[in-house]
Amino acid sequence: MNSSTNTLPKTVYAIQHLAFEDLGSLEHVFDQLGYRVRYFEAGVDDLRPALNYDGLTIILGGPIGVYESEDYPFLLDEIAGLKQRLHDQKPTIGICLGAQLIAHALGAKVYAGHQKEIGWSQLQISAVDHNPLSALNGIEVLHWHGDTFDLPENAVLLASSEIYPNQAFAIGSKILALQFHIEICQLDFEKWLIGHTGEIRQVGLSIPQLRQNNLQYAAALETQAALVLQDFLAMLSSAR
Repeated sequence: MNSSTNTLPKTVYAIQHLAFEDLGSLEHVFDQLGYRVRYFEAGVDDLRPALNYDGLTIILGGPIGVYESEDYPFLLDEIAGLKQRLHDQKPTIGICLGAQLIAHALGAKVYAGHQKEIGWSQLQISAVDHNPLSALNGIEVLHWHGDTFDLPENAVLLASSEIYPNQAFAIGSKILALQFHIEICQLDFEKWLIGHTGEIRQVGLSIPQLRQNNLQYAAALETQAALVLQDFLAMLSSAR
């Protein structure tokens, strides 16, 4: 695997909001490309080094909402730091809650959706020039969210689903927000089934079916997710 990303700092910072929602398959891609990954635990660690970092910072998912700062006050500092980061146009990827935090920090409304979107389905990839998600056309991706967001001002919509129109957007070439889980790793999916058992049963989904769908779809997503990540890193490199 080769890449033209040697102008980027070779450490990636990742902010976690839930222990088992890590970089998943993307961490393997970073390793192949010669990057190391440093994790920060939201609510426990000081996030300022990650939010002030000039290299790539990835903000991962979690079960809380951006509007729950009264119960989770660390969100206030995280959002404030993210606002400055986005203003400075530092390279940033947000996944699920991370995407919602980016939308919120950019002034868009984030709110509970009309239904939970949990499971595998294909995206409608937007016909825009140089869409970094083109490799996901016809690929089943994992959705696991109940909140959604309006599209921020000046954002380019990259993908939609049948349930929610705003599934991914970009701000320029350095900021990428993904509502879905591009990072899921087939071998780690059982942790999701254990950790989210309450939510799965609440919405009446079949755990055996989710497990079977993971075996059916995750390997292809891992392959295409690597292409998406490499494309985004190449865009970052050329923008520097």
